[in-house]
Amino acid sequence: MPQPPTLKIKEIFASIQGEGLRWGEPTIFIRLAGCNLKCSFCDTKSAWKGGLLLTIDEIKQKVQELYQQWPSNWVCLTGGEPLAQNLKQLVWHLKKSNFNLQVETNATLFQDIAVDWWTISPKPPDYNFQPQFLNLAREVKLVVSQELTLEVIKHLRSSFPLTTPLILQPQSNLKWSRQKAWRLYQSSIQSGLSPLRLGLQLHKIYKLP
Repeated sequence: MPQPPTLKIKEIFASIQGEGLRWGEPTIFIRLAGCNLKCSFCDTKSAWKGGLLLTIDEIKQKVQELYQQWPSNWVCLTGGEPLAQNLKQLVWHLKKSNFNLQVETNATLFQDIAVDWWTISPKPPDYNFQPQFLNLAREVKLVVSQELTLEVIKHLRSSFPLTTPLILQPQSNLKWSRQKAWRLYQSSIQSGLSPLRLGLQLHKIYKLP
């Protein structure tokens, strides 16, 4: 008999969405292992490798258990890079269970799956993204790393529809990162780049997972 499909999972947990337009909303997170970029500033490097091979049923069971303790209709697939694994079966089963799905991706890969909220975060050095996201992304989140420049912000703001918010997300809550985010935000607004938003990492302020 064929083996049931499995995914390599780093962790499944309940918290709040700490970044982007959904910040502050209760969310169940499925963090998948593995990444195709491995950025030096990544704050989840532990997800680059390892993880447990879980069946779709095992993942669903854990999500349902968390839901009993933390009733949230939102499930966020994150990483690592979640699209480095085939999410089709997992997405189908979660949608069948009436969850709303968010995917956080670096946007270098694409899968045609039923996602309610695509959060894309193009990364240096090239800040590339798959063209399908031009119309699918609900938000574009730019990590304010040492590499981010005003020219990159201009390019991405002009690439996406004005109805797609562009968010400058500090790399961390350290002083240099917040100061650079503010400087870039000021320069962007003064250059006429709008709409543009300044983000934060709410979960780190509250010291949540």
